[in-house]
Amino acid sequence: MNVGVEKDPFVRKYDVRQDYKLGRVLGKGSFAKVVLGTSLRDGSIERAVKIIDVKALSQNDVEALDLEIKTMRRVSHHNIVCLHEIYSFESSLVMVLELCKGGELFDRIVEKSHYGEHEARVAFAQMVEAIGHCHAKGVVHRDLKPENLLYADFQGPEAETLKLADFGLASLLSDRNALSTACGTPGYVSPEILTKRGYGKECDLWSLGVILYILLCGYPPFFDENNNNAAIFKLIKAGTYEFGSPYWDSVSQQAKDLVTRLLTVDPAKRISSDQVFEHPWMKTDEVANLHLPYFIDNMTKYNLRRKFRSTVLGKKKKKKKKKVVV
Repeated sequence: MNVGVEKDPFVRKYDVRQDYKLGRVLGKGSFAKVVLGTSLRDGSIERAVKIIDVKALSQNDVEALDLEIKTMRRVSHHNIVCLHEIYSFESSLVMVLELCKGGELFDRIVEKSHYGEHEARVAFAQMVEAIGHCHAKGVVHRDLKPENLLYADFQGPEAETLKLADFGLASLLSDRNALSTACGTPGYVSPEILTKRGYGKECDLWSLGVILYILLCGYPPFFDENNNNAAIFKLIKAGTYEFGSPYWDSVSQQAKDLVTRLLTVDPAKRISSDQVFEHPWMKTDEVANLHLPYFIDNMTKYNLRRKFRSTVLGKKKKKKKKKVVV
């Protein structure tokens, strides 16, 4: 089965091993694996090399892969994982990606002994930068979640640099037509996606609002004790959440206001990425709290539950695409 992007002159029609020494496996899925690649031209350059078995892809998978590559080639930003090269050889399509060594956003946070609104603001600003660039380039990500927010490195000058990853559900915006595919991750998906009435780039801002909420208290705004997606979707569509005491007592009113403006059910009234940077909470660092007292415990528990559930669901749905059922 041919992938449309193979006809692109950007794609190199030879074995990636001519340019990279392939090392240990970094991750593995049903149709692809990611390995460490070291440049044969410059041994100091390391990449994440994603090797896709094209023969194993369905027609829908092929179309999704084409779209993923198109969206990644359209964006170029310090806070977005870079697609460096593409190779097509025999039955494999290979994407050579920027290697992020610093781990996931939430994993890094739970290691902190002190955490306050300043730390939340620094991380959040980088996410908004990335999404703002995507939207300016006509790309909507559609799957903003902790797993897709990675630190560039554990130490050095890039240790605090966040990168937006995984454009597997991204799409291109059109002035003529709204997006309609129901996709995303339960808990982070926007109400307009769930109602199937068409949606646009505003869905990413809702997901950013969910992440900001978690960055300030350590637990999600929309959840169900039994992990019932239908119950979670009902809360999302109604925009039902609260700033519960005592967990939000130490959070500034400005921070709460920004969360509220992002978690606005009507996308037409939701704040945009440009407007986020004009919000008072983003423009000042004069906050009362230096440490949010309940945050680390809450975040540690939430992060463990999130990873456990992801592992369980991964085993159950090993051969299924990640897609919201609405």
